[in-house]
Formats: sequence, structure tokens, C-alpha cells
Amino acid sequence: MDEKQFFSYEDVKVTNARFVNGNQTYAMSNITSVKSFVQKPSRLGGIIVLVMGLAIVMNTPIVGLAIAGSAAVYLFQQKTKYHIMLATASGEVSALTTHQSDYLQKVVAALNEAIVYRG
Repeated sequence: MDEKQFFSYEDVKVTNARFVNGNQTYAMSNITSVKSFVQKPSRLGGIIVLVMGLAIVMNTPIVGLAIAGSAAVYLFQQKTKYHIMLATASGEVSALTTHQSDYLQKVVAALNEAIVYRG
């Protein structure tokens, strides 16, 4: 039986027989379910440092602005991570992590199609 491809982009590939992510390959026959998981970054530390920097501005403006500016850059760089979780007979594993929600949803849809196609 020929391998039917459901998704392919860069180093990620989903077929009816396998799911390939870089150098990791999962056999579709071992995957029982697929779900996505959203991991939001913790911003509490950055907010605390930002507030402290703004408070320091009152006494030493240059130091306070440097601290507040650094905290603002840190907060801006924090990104939400999206994971694909695969359930197998041996447990649950995070098989793919990305910062792109749309991309992740396309891979999840392809994995679900491959599971249904497999029967």
C-alpha cells in the first residue's frame, strides 16, 4: 500500500504510516490520540522588575529607565508556545512545539486525518 501524505512543511511530515518531526519519527499505528496544548509564558517576574524600574526613576532616572526598559524588552519577547501532544501505548509525549498557532492546527488536523484514514 502506498504512503498517503497529509501534510509536509520543512522538516515536518504527516503520512498514513508516520509522523516525522526533524529527526524524530512516530509510527501512526502507535498513536491513539492527538491534542494541542497552549503554554502561556509567566510574565510576573518581568512585571515586578518593570514596576521596580519605574519606582527607581524617581531617585535615579537613568538607572530606573534602564531597568524598566530591560524589563519591557523581556516582556515583549515572551511568546506563547503551542504543543502537539501524542497519546501512545507508552504514555503521552510532546511531539512538536511552535510559536505559530495556525501552523500547529494544520499539523493536528493532518494527524487526525491520518488516524481516521488508518481506520
